[in-house]
Amino acid sequence: MACSTSGPATAAPQESQAESVMVLVDHAKVVRLPEKAQTVIVGNPAIADVAVQRNGVMVVTGKSFGVTNLIALDGTGTLLAESLVRVGAASEAVLTVQRGMERESYSCTPVCQPAAQLGDAQKYFGEVGGQASARNAQATGNGAAPK
Repeated sequence: MACSTSGPATAAPQESQAESVMVLVDHAKVVRLPEKAQTVIVGNPAIADVAVQRNGVMVVTGKSFGVTNLIALDGTGTLLAESLVRVGAASEAVLTVQRGMERESYSCTPVCQPAAQLGDAQKYFGEVGGQASARNAQATGNGAAPK
């Protein structure tokens, strides 16, 4: 995915650097772009996504477990920076129940409630995800309200 920033930057370009950005699945992290960055490219948008904001700020959102890269280019296509984006799982307050080959996840904050996570059994994931989607649709007015 490539994003363009709005408005030109005025400072000198920074040297290319290899650093890591750590983010959790379903979480976002604010990252400062190099000055004069005009284009941002994510190697695998299924792992992480970016949204370029004003003033050289970018929001990186973890979408799936894994590692991908992030490239920042200036207006002429010159490489300003390249970083690795590592997306991991939040382990705090998550209880995992393993029944043979079937896995279910629960968020225990403080009471345990179903919380579908990547890697859960397909049936469980579909049921929990379906309930969450239906509830969100009703809350936003995009679903049929009960009569």
